[in-house]
Amino acid sequence: MRAHNFSKYDPNENNKTSFEKLLDFFMQLLTYTSGDVGEALSWLTELDKEYNLTNDEYGMGDFIEELKDKGYIDENRQNGEIKITPKTEQGIRKRSLEEIFGKLKKTKQGNHNTFKPGGGDEINPETRPFQFGDTLEQIDFTSSIRNAQINHGIDSFMMHEDDLEIRETDFKGQTSTVLMIDISHSMILYGEDRITPAKKVAMALSELITTKYPKDTLDIVVFGNDAWTVEIKDLPYLQVGPYHTNTVAGLQLAMDLLRRRKNPNKQIFMITDGKPTCLKIGKRYYKNSFGVDRRILNRCMNLAAQCKKIKIPITTFMIASDPYLQRFVTEFTETNNGKAFFASLDRLGAFIFRDFESGKRKTVY
Repeated sequence: MRAHNFSKYDPNENNKTSFEKLLDFFMQLLTYTSGDVGEALSWLTELDKEYNLTNDEYGMGDFIEELKDKGYIDENRQNGEIKITPKTEQGIRKRSLEEIFGKLKKTKQGNHNTFKPGGGDEINPETRPFQFGDTLEQIDFTSSIRNAQINHGIDSFMMHEDDLEIRETDFKGQTSTVLMIDISHSMILYGEDRITPAKKVAMALSELITTKYPKDTLDIVVFGNDAWTVEIKDLPYLQVGPYHTNTVAGLQLAMDLLRRRKNPNKQIFMITDGKPTCLKIGKRYYKNSFGVDRRILNRCMNLAAQCKKIKIPITTFMIASDPYLQRFVTEFTETNNGKAFFASLDRLGAFIFRDFESGKRKTVY
């Protein structure tokens, strides 16, 4: 006897075509397969066998052809290799953004609210009396005319300085962010996939910044034995390697990137599940996977202190529950005067979004 499957009611689900429903599954699977189209389609075929995702009128073959026709995948005529297109890469980022952060409207402004009023680009709903030095553009003429009518009457209309009201605008701060992602082997150990949630968060954050905060900058650094930058378009293909965790290399690269940015507000977000286990000394790798090595730990603490000195806060998102690892993160955070979140995998995106948005509201030049 077949069991019943229960899911959250979605009023828009019935309005989706068969292609759109399968596309949602396909996009999710691409994140898990690191952009491997063949593997994603194989998984989707198995899901179709188990849960009857297609029917006699629309099958998997129709879906694959429609993916090609609509520009989601591209087939190499010479070797038959199928790859996703830039359209699909952006689609995955948008779906990650909607899944983690909710639907956000695009804006042309920096959109970083501060507590400092002045000649910014967002109108403040509050008004105040005119003061010497205020510009003509700041005068709220509707409120000022209303004040003049109340104070002097309609028949003998006149406007004095005391009638004028000023509506201020708020500055929008620009922020440069480096997102560090641990791609060491431990991110897939112990039967737990930690890299996929990290990738989803990175894709969502990149889409958030490029659409809602286009004046901001986002650099993405991955770190294993070494550290290097990846482009936003490369995020769906990100994979864990047979690496140790060289947190020092990641922090050094992040600091170098932020030094080049002219924005006054800079920050580092670091997603990791484990302790630093590796250093590169000259051409040699110094490694120790057993416990927290004081030689490696001290280098991390030195960099945390340097970041504090140049006013770069580090927010660490720890996705492991080991007490001795949490003690390391706590000590690292205290050294930098930053923040730490001990996040479960399903809440990682919510933590990062809340911290990122609160940073926008609290940033002051």
